[in-house]
Amino acid sequence: MPYARSSDGIRLHYEVLGRHGAPAVLMIQGLGADKHGWDMQRFVLAARYRVIALDNRGAGRSDKPFGHYSLEQMAADAIAVLDHVGVDRVHVVGASMGGAISQIVALQYPDRVRSLTLACTACRNHDWRRELLSGWASTAAERGMGALASEAARWVIGPRSFRRLLPAFGWLGPLAMGRPTHAFVAQVRAILATDEAMADRLGEITVPALVVVGNQDILTPRGDSEELAERLPDAELVVISGAAHGFMVEHATTFNRVLLDFLQRVSRDADDNASTAPLASTA
Repeated sequence: MPYARSSDGIRLHYEVLGRHGAPAVLMIQGLGADKHGWDMQRFVLAARYRVIALDNRGAGRSDKPFGHYSLEQMAADAIAVLDHVGVDRVHVVGASMGGAISQIVALQYPDRVRSLTLACTACRNHDWRRELLSGWASTAAERGMGALASEAARWVIGPRSFRRLLPAFGWLGPLAMGRPTHAFVAQVRAILATDEAMADRLGEITVPALVVVGNQDILTPRGDSEELAERLPDAELVVISGAAHGFMVEHATTFNRVLLDFLQRVSRDADDNASTAPLASTA
């Protein structure tokens, strides 16, 4: 089972699917979730790409240390995984908290990023979302992850899909009762402690970006994605009708189509630019 080591010695679990020489895609999940949150995407993407999905510290098979976490450290963790795999540049795909981590990766390690896909995420937290996440952390700490599941589920799953998908989200997403409470709380605190001045730096990200949101997302509403798309210089916004926060499961077929189309266009444009670039002079 593959593990990388972070700069502070934490073991980071990851899994690689797809052909060795194919373009690489790095997938970063959200609060409390592990690589299985991408299961409906990574097996599809692996037909054309080398897909690297990691478990953030505090989730899945990665270490779950006590103490302080930060999204900046989680971004460095993602780079440590790339270094361990031996991949220089990747298409980065991040969801929710993973989308915030992905923005940090693109800002702090721009030479490692070929494109950026930001799903159901934001570049800053409104006061109401801060209060909500703080409440989730308190519920988890005081009453356990089981109590949190029923409280948080309705913010993640659309009302039409709630009964059908709740069992799946029990192990795919942040509702999993098996997650250690201290690790979940540490991830929440990392989100709340992130410097929101990052939003003012998004104009520095020049790679092609795809921003995707569900029109029924109440946790990271459409306005958050519109702000991201406005701040990123080369971004396109896609709104998935009828989808809520967990659309990578709830509307997997639609999201996969949108993501594959974007990745293919980015790769094709890169090939076209390379083929039309002037030859270097040998004089």
